Amino acid sequence: MSRFVKKTGVAAEHIELEITEGGLAQYPETIMGVLHQLRGLGFKLAIDDFGTDYSSLSRLKAFNVDSLKIDRSFVSDMAKNKDDAAIARAIIDLGKALELIVLAEGVETIEQFELLKSYGCMRCQGNYFGIPVGAEQFALQWLK
Repeated sequence: MSRFVKKTGVAAEHIELEITEGGLAQYPETIMGVLHQLRGLGFKLAIDDFGTDYSSLSRLKAFNVDSLKIDRSFVSDMAKNKDDAAIARAIIDLGKALELIVLAEGVETIEQFELLKSYGCMRCQGNYFGIPVGAEQFALQWLK
């Protein structure tokens, strides 16, 4: 990893590495060691798809991550499904209590965005904010 940092010139503390919650559950002891090494190098760490697999709160504490990413499966129906809304809100509250950054994935409507904001989730990503584009189009649209 340090080769990557040297080659790009981007400091490790500006790079966030993600691992899925399912990935954490497969080999927790091995992965914990790797994550601690990455943390020692200065990288930020995130758990992606949080809430979709084996959510162990003791492991969450032990992995010492910076961010939780709420899976899009909860976000997509939360305006219509009270259970999905409750899960999203619980993840946001848990993240806040643990002083983690919480990001909601798959936000596609203003209704979803407003509901997430009302729950205290201030970081969101999804098609509501812009559809995926290639590097050239991104440069033309956003960097000018």
